[in-house]
Amino acid sequence: MPIHFTTDTAPGYRRLALWQDIVCDVYVGLDCTSSLGSDFHGAVMRTPLGRAACTEVSSHQQRVQRTPSRINRAHEEYVLIALGKHGIGGVMQDGRETVIHPGEFAIYDTTRPYELRFNDAFTQTILQVPRDMLSRCIAGTEALTAISFGCDRPLAKLAHDFVYQLCQSADRIAPDQATRLSDQAVDLVAMALAERLPAQPAASTHRAALQYRLKAHIRAHLSDPDLSLAETAAALGISARYVNDLLSDDDTSFQRHVLKQRLSQCARDLASPMLAHRQVGEIAFAWGFNDLSHFGRVFREHYGASPREWRQSKLAH
Repeated sequence: MPIHFTTDTAPGYRRLALWQDIVCDVYVGLDCTSSLGSDFHGAVMRTPLGRAACTEVSSHQQRVQRTPSRINRAHEEYVLIALGKHGIGGVMQDGRETVIHPGEFAIYDTTRPYELRFNDAFTQTILQVPRDMLSRCIAGTEALTAISFGCDRPLAKLAHDFVYQLCQSADRIAPDQATRLSDQAVDLVAMALAERLPAQPAASTHRAALQYRLKAHIRAHLSDPDLSLAETAAALGISARYVNDLLSDDDTSFQRHVLKQRLSQCARDLASPMLAHRQVGEIAFAWGFNDLSHFGRVFREHYGASPREWRQSKLAH
C-alpha cells in the first residue's frame, strides 16, 4: 500500500521543516534547504517492495545534504538508484558530480556524504535498496556513484526501464513476487554498473569477474543440498582455496556465504503470506538444508527467533 507525504497541508512557514522531517522518515537523515521559503512544495509517495522501497518524489528548488554528522548518528546502509522523470537534478559524491536528466539514472550511497541539487521543480523515481543487496552482486560501487547512466548503452536502458516499470506497478505486486522482482532489478542495475567500472589492471578485472560468476553460481544452486566448495571451484575452473580468497573480500568464506544466502531465502519465504500453507521444513529443504535441527539452530542464531516464531511475527503484521 503506497504511503503519501506532502507539505501542502502545512502553513507556509512550516513547509520546509516538515519537508525535512518527511525526507528523513522516507529515506535517511538529511539536511534540506531552499530559497523559496513559504512557497516551497514537496511530495513523496513510498511503496515497499520486498527489502527495497520505491518512491516518487516531486519538489521545488532545493539542496539536500547527507553530512558526516548525520552518518555518524545513523545505522542504516542504503544505495539509492535515482531515475529522472521531470526536470534535472545534480548529484555529488566521492569527488564526482553529475546531472540526472529524464531517462537517465545515477546511484548514491548513504554510508558516505553526498549532496543533491535541484535548481527547479523536478520529479524522480527512486529505488532504495539495502546496500548488501547490491554489494552481493558487484563490488567497488564507490567508483560508480554520481555517474549518469543513459540510454546510449543497452544494459543501462534495460535497467532503467525495468526499475521504472517495477516502481510504477509496485503497489499491485504481491509481497513474494515483489521480493523476487526487486532482486532482479538489482541484478540488472549491477550489470549496467559493471560496464562502467573504471579501467583496472587485468588481474583486478579478472578477479572482479570471477567474484561475479562465483556469487551467481551460488545463487543459482542454493536449493541443491549437495552444493559444495569443491563442486563450485570445479565449475569455475579455480581452486577451492581461491574461492575462499575471492569471498574474503567480503569478510566471509564459502560456507558462511552459502549459509547466509540460504537463511535469507528461508526468512523471505517464511514471511510471505503466499507461502503460509507450506511447512517450515518444506521451505528449509527447498533451499538446500537437509537437517531441520541444524536449520532451526542457525536460524535462531541469525534472526534471534525460531523459524516458527519468525513466521508468526511477520504474518501477524
